[in-house]
Amino acid sequence: MTSRIALVGAGRMGTPLCGRFVSAGHVVAACDLRPEREAVVRALGAEWASSVETAATGADALVTVVPGPDEAAAALPDAVFAALAPGAVWIDMTSNAPARAGELRQRAGAHGVDVLEAPMGGSPADAEQGRLRLFVGGPADVLDRCRPLLEAVTTPDRIRHMGGPGTGYTAKLLINLLWFGQAAATAEALLLGHRAGIDLTALHDTLADSAAGSDFIRRDLPSLFAGDYLRSYGLDRIHDQLRVITEQAHDLGTPHEMADTVLRIHRQALERFGPVDGELLAVALLEEIAGTLLRP
Repeated sequence: MTSRIALVGAGRMGTPLCGRFVSAGHVVAACDLRPEREAVVRALGAEWASSVETAATGADALVTVVPGPDEAAAALPDAVFAALAPGAVWIDMTSNAPARAGELRQRAGAHGVDVLEAPMGGSPADAEQGRLRLFVGGPADVLDRCRPLLEAVTTPDRIRHMGGPGTGYTAKLLINLLWFGQAAATAEALLLGHRAGIDLTALHDTLADSAAGSDFIRRDLPSLFAGDYLRSYGLDRIHDQLRVITEQAHDLGTPHEMADTVLRIHRQALERFGPVDGELLAVALLEEIAGTLLRP
């Protein structure tokens, strides 16, 4: 069934998602704060809207793909939810903060709009090729209703229902916490091993094939060895997400010593390098402190 989709955010992730929605036969009206994105959006076969409210007018689904909580809150005044078609749904694919998104969820509900969170795991290439991982939070019946839309951008096995509202956001933030923590811990181990006289290539191969092996070591570490700090996401965004999940641990009364450490390292990296793109810039900071680059 064809749906009219209002897509908010035509950036690195929103643009390939826009193309996949159009290819699946949906009518898409996209908007972005950058007017220069209009040509790209139209080239994909979507309509261009001058504002979020214009895009949302009469839409069956509102899909937000924006950088973070502040952008989501700024893009979604009450008028946007009021402009949607009766029985519409808001699908938030942003890496949002559970508490901040909860405020928006209440406002959407006041206008009769159902809400589903589906933050993404993956790269722009994954989005283009339909292999994103979606961490879904919200009512099961709303998920069932939205599956045709979600399956336009990924395969059914990559859609994970984590539970009720907030659980999808939390799952994504936990994955980020563990990945960035693994990156820092692995860098420390490699710097120590290298200083102790172990060849980096031999150490990489040994770790990858050991009980300490991880996707980071097997898949991402070769990029670092080649001098690529994965400049596809902002260090300031990474820091903000780590802060949100650490604060959530504090609020829920669970231990967060490791999370505090990961956050502190990334705060120091942000102070050192500024709000630039680089998912492995915390590793660059550790290399700088050690006076050694991790290059085989």
